[in-house]
Amino acid sequence: MTRRRSQSNLPAYGGMSAFAGDIHNHCAISYGHGSIEDAYANARMQLDFASVTGHASWHDMPEEPAHVADYHRKGFARLEEQWEHVQDVTDGAHVDGEFVSFLSFEWHSMTYGDHCVYYRGGRGPLAPARAKSLEELRGELRAVQAAGLPAMVLPHHIGYLAGRRGVNWDTYSAELSPVAEMISMHGSGEQDDSPRPYLHTMGPRDAGSTAIAGLGRGHRFGFIGSTDHHSAHPGSHGHGLAMVWAPELTRDSLWEAIQARRTYAITGDRIMLATSVDGAPMGSEITGVGPREIAVQVHGGAALETVQVLRNGEVIAENRPGPTSLSHTFDGILSIAFGWGEVGAFVDWDVEVSLSGGEIHAVEPRLRGYDTLADQAGETDRYAFSSWQQTSRSSATLRTRTYGNPTVSTDATQQLALHVEADPNAVLTVTANGRTLQRTVAELLTGPAVSYIGGFLSGAFVMHRAVPYEAASLTWELADAGSGDQTDIYYVRVRQVNDQHAWSSPTWVTNSRT
Repeated sequence: MTRRRSQSNLPAYGGMSAFAGDIHNHCAISYGHGSIEDAYANARMQLDFASVTGHASWHDMPEEPAHVADYHRKGFARLEEQWEHVQDVTDGAHVDGEFVSFLSFEWHSMTYGDHCVYYRGGRGPLAPARAKSLEELRGELRAVQAAGLPAMVLPHHIGYLAGRRGVNWDTYSAELSPVAEMISMHGSGEQDDSPRPYLHTMGPRDAGSTAIAGLGRGHRFGFIGSTDHHSAHPGSHGHGLAMVWAPELTRDSLWEAIQARRTYAITGDRIMLATSVDGAPMGSEITGVGPREIAVQVHGGAALETVQVLRNGEVIAENRPGPTSLSHTFDGILSIAFGWGEVGAFVDWDVEVSLSGGEIHAVEPRLRGYDTLADQAGETDRYAFSSWQQTSRSSATLRTRTYGNPTVSTDATQQLALHVEADPNAVLTVTANGRTLQRTVAELLTGPAVSYIGGFLSGAFVMHRAVPYEAASLTWELADAGSGDQTDIYYVRVRQVNDQHAWSSPTWVTNSRT
């Protein structure tokens, strides 16, 4: 199998790759659906690293509604019973250089906000989950670290109201929390008006709990995403991923990069985002005088709509790729999506893809699990139902399942993105469940092509519009004089035309003259 690996030619990222992971997601080890074995099988299919998280405790859980409290307690007990098994599977999934796993559990709190605890390995104690305050939890983890096992405790779904399981910036400390999970299935906690609003039953996002509010209060933390998916499918496309700039795909290398905040958050498409300020990578704290030299490099998974540089939460510059030029060779992305049909009607897909007159350099799977919430009833026959393979330099296969789009605003399709180099007259052929669709690259540059596998309301598939890398890429250098404040905070926000996003971790610049 080949995947697209992301590198940047900005000097700050020399010798590093942007690795993709999901370190907060769930399955039936606590409450959720599917086995941890299925979860790691799904993770290895399209991620570089993952952690499958168990719900462990909730020290200040409301007793009403009673069925919710009972549901959570049963989940916590289930995790405690299975903890040895969870450690065994987590440790067994790890192979340095191929796939990295970390052990984790989730600590709920109305008062302090929910946090996930991580260990730099596949084994560690569950006992710290019994902590009744965030400072007590930190104390337990300091003891774990003193015994030789590095640990982190990272806030997530930060944007909920403080006191309602949103982050409590009054009690935040960067000591064991170098990054915060800013995007997940809950939505984006960047700013109150950023894309992906909070729509979960827990309520809307609050301006005082957003990332920009925390940064404005002087806290220093990087950004990551994860799915918070509950059906054994780490990396379920579109909910959130953590991107980490690291020299190696090892536990030590990724851990060090997260500590250094060389991280960024994406929603789903494997966007490569690199930023530097005066030559320092994202997450850095630097001192400077005079104009700041800012560099941005983006390689997207679809056409870029806008790339914005923000200083202290305000957009100070915006850019996008210029018009694409016709060429004798197409170098870019051909993506295909499968699904639609009646809601809840399962369709098992058997897909073959071939490119005549070109070469597939990499396959980027954009696959999803079942979009169920934690307490939704009902199980299905399997939770690991997708597999893909690049069978040659011009062909690939996909086996997957869809069940219609649950709502008219929920995308539950399965997708493959092919990174190709081809003649404009090269022919892309997709055969899905016996139905064949063919188009030249030149035809796909003008728009998508659609086919159905049966009659009215049957499943359908689409070859999306071909995207030249010119339309999906941007390298940009600019200078900024700064705000005049003692410290300025810079980060970059990316939006693609297909509603996929990326946010770099901030860089802090202190004016040496103030």
